[in-house]
Amino acid sequence: MPRPASDDRQKIIIVTGMNGAGKSTALKILEDFGYEAVDNLPLSLLNRLLKTGLDSEHPEETRPIAVGVDSRTRAFSAPEFLRQVNALQARPDYNVTVLYFDCSDEGLNQRYSETRRRHPLAMDRPVQDGITREREIMAPLKASADFIYDTSGQTIHDLKRRLGVRYALQESSGLSINVMSFGFARGVPRDADLMFDVRFLRNPNYDPDLKNLTGREKAVADYVAADANFDPFFKRISDLVLFLLPLYHQEGKSYLTIACGCTGGRHRSVFVAETLGKVLEEKGYRANIIHRDATYGHPKE
Repeated sequence: MPRPASDDRQKIIIVTGMNGAGKSTALKILEDFGYEAVDNLPLSLLNRLLKTGLDSEHPEETRPIAVGVDSRTRAFSAPEFLRQVNALQARPDYNVTVLYFDCSDEGLNQRYSETRRRHPLAMDRPVQDGITREREIMAPLKASADFIYDTSGQTIHDLKRRLGVRYALQESSGLSINVMSFGFARGVPRDADLMFDVRFLRNPNYDPDLKNLTGREKAVADYVAADANFDPFFKRISDLVLFLLPLYHQEGKSYLTIACGCTGGRHRSVFVAETLGKVLEEKGYRANIIHRDATYGHPKE
């Protein structure tokens, strides 16, 4: 269905995913950004909420809306959820985005242990039973989500930075740029627009003096930069990115996520992301640097 030329549609963000993966935190962050946030709202009531806002004479009641929906929601059904989301997305006056929040089983178990909460789907059984059951229920939602946020090993500040790039309500004519390092061992970031695989660069993980450092430290940076392939590679990707940025801006793109990946996300990708971020800032772009996996244990590379 055709969309309006100027995107003045009612903005709706549906926040869903695994219990304990950060959905409530995400809703609070979106509320701080200026959204009207409602948790555990049955989708059947969403149209009533939207109609109330659109019919109001008060502008503050028509601000963007963030709605939390998950397996705890009353009468929750994955097929019905998808049907209602599809119906909302088909409306020309709504701009609907579905965010799915996930976390590793290890991370979820740790969070439940720290809070001493029981899993809502396994009140009288081990937490892992509830996590396994919930993954089965939520799988169709994850597969159809617009963006997936894996919060394993992430802090609230990390999540706020990542959400801020796409969803902060700020007047800006520029292009918001995220430069992210990650480890292929923990999966590729689903929200990446450009992705560079830097696993061909020599690996500091095999040097005992560098293994426990990250790519932000000079010794690791010098080690990776000394690879004969680094300079020609980096020149090509930086030239490509600088060529594309004004074209993306001209096209109307408001945000861009550039992902650089190595095996563990601790050494090579961190150095490349940091170096690319500095080049972009030198050229007048504001770049937000995110290291997704740099502090996650000590993965084998």
